[in-house]
Amino acid sequence: MPPLPKKKHSKKRKGGRTAHFGLKAATLAECPQCHSTRLPHRVCPSCGYYNGREVVLTEAAEQ
Repeated sequence: MPPLPKKKHSKKRKGGRTAHFGLKAATLAECPQCHSTRLPHRVCPSCGYYNGREVVLTEAAEQ
């Protein structure tokens, strides 16, 4: 048989253990090309540039 706890763990003990599980707001960076907000280390969804060069063709670039 596996060992079982002798006493119930309190709500405070459980709450303290899971206190850091909350969601955090996403950090945003400014795109150097079009100055819109984007996620860091990702291709800009509005202009398609990453690291100074065009990686993805967007509808705005095609026109």
